Amino acid sequence: MVKWLSSILAVMVLWTGSAMAQSEEQEVVDRARITASSMLGHPDFREAQAQMRRAKGVIIIPSLVKGGFIIGGEGGSGVLMVRGRDGSWSSPSFVTIAAGSIGLQIGVQTAEVLFLIMTDRGLQSVMKDEFKVGADASVAVGPIGAGVEAGTTANLRADILSFSRTQGLFGGVSFEGSLIKPRPSWNERYYGRPVSVRDIVIERKVSAPGADALRRAVLVN
Repeated sequence: MVKWLSSILAVMVLWTGSAMAQSEEQEVVDRARITASSMLGHPDFREAQAQMRRAKGVIIIPSLVKGGFIIGGEGGSGVLMVRGRDGSWSSPSFVTIAAGSIGLQIGVQTAEVLFLIMTDRGLQSVMKDEFKVGADASVAVGPIGAGVEAGTTANLRADILSFSRTQGLFGGVSFEGSLIKPRPSWNERYYGRPVSVRDIVIERKVSAPGADALRRAVLVN
């Protein structure tokens, strides 16, 4: 009886530890889904909707925090997803974005960000171990507003288009010089084994039911 109870407790501990390990990653996935659904469904982001239809990939940062006094910095976690030849989207690979700056600034700002990856060069760049925004691939800010005509972006040749929704005391978000890096430990915890970014978004060797809603959210008709 004691041995049986010990076995049950051991299973419960393993299951609880696994659930706790995945909770942080699943929270980012769920928040990324909310961000994608909200922004791509909003009339102010008609251009994002139009460009999403031809995007090769997307990075979703549901909460980018920027703040500081004289010395500023920004950071956040998100996901990278890639569109397959059949039009379906891959499961998410986790990323982090970070940057620092020195200048006359004060305040705190949070932003939701979509990076739409439009070219093969852009896709290859974001899959590196470290991607520097504006250096490894060209980035253009997509226009926002209900009056913007879909498909009229001036910088259609950019490798990546960025769209952001902000609130706070800063006037806007600048991504130049920001570093985007994969989070292999998060990927391992979420999928239960070590997997590379390519394994997840190109080869599609792993999947997670918890990401199905996010995959549906980035489909734009």
